[in-house]
Amino acid sequence: MPIIDLSLEELKRYVPPLTKQPDFDEFWRRTIEESAREPLNAEFMSVPYPVDSVKVFKVFYRGFKGARVCGWYIVPRGRTLCPALLFLHGYSGNKGQVFDYLGWALQGYAVLAIDVRGQSGESTDPGRYSSGHVTGWMTKGIMSPEEYYYRGAYIDCIRALDLLEAREEVDKSRIGVSGISQGGGLALATVGLDRRPVLAMPDIPYLCHFRRGVEISLSGPYLEIVNYLRVYPGNEEAAFRTLSYFDPLNMAESVACQVLMSVGLRDPVCPPSTVFAVYNRLKCRKELKVYPFTEHEVIGAHAEEKVRTAKAALKP
Repeated sequence: MPIIDLSLEELKRYVPPLTKQPDFDEFWRRTIEESAREPLNAEFMSVPYPVDSVKVFKVFYRGFKGARVCGWYIVPRGRTLCPALLFLHGYSGNKGQVFDYLGWALQGYAVLAIDVRGQSGESTDPGRYSSGHVTGWMTKGIMSPEEYYYRGAYIDCIRALDLLEAREEVDKSRIGVSGISQGGGLALATVGLDRRPVLAMPDIPYLCHFRRGVEISLSGPYLEIVNYLRVYPGNEEAAFRTLSYFDPLNMAESVACQVLMSVGLRDPVCPPSTVFAVYNRLKCRKELKVYPFTEHEVIGAHAEEKVRTAKAALKP
């Protein structure tokens, strides 16, 4: 295995200090309360699909500060009080195709998969950013927690939980959230800020332990922050202060639900130490599947672990 990070024994002991600001909890309390005052305005449009045992909808709802968030909603036909899963995609991606979630719906889950605002799906990003940024989304609004791009992205995920809770066919006591890479980081942030989900399955999560990711990542979107600080070296302190409000490292101890995570020890995009940093701070029921020979990927063996874990936790 290439030496791209700490040894496994060091990773198991790796607990870096928190970067939590004194007003961290107040910032998120105020943000969530501001969002809750906005109507959800959910719209469900039936989509014909050649599998009779599910119903498929394209859904739109109001995200943070007026974003129009788009997603797939797939529900087993004729079922009531289904467990539900919220799926969140990787960086620069989108919600994909209905087929990507068909296996979950056929097991009996109601599925909501959303496009992250402003990326390559159909969700909009109405955010206004008063400072400069480099290519991508990582540095949009990075000089201010109030303006930072992921403030809206995190709240859009919380409002997705609102949408699921409002559906009469969903059992509100059996909601889970899952995602890969950026989606894994979004899943961790969602359960770090909201206690409604009872299960989180974040895979190879991004957005974790920003300082370490920026310092040692060999590829991927952490390098956008590197490129920004190359152009604006005087902004380093303010940039990392902003990022501290959005780091699941600072949310981990608030997570109350069951967590199944995965990490690849050859991952150059989300280095293992960034994943272990968050995992080691979790106080909930948790399990980390370590794959010594994988890079930034989720293999089939782990996909089956997720099926088993979800079945036990959510009981479809």
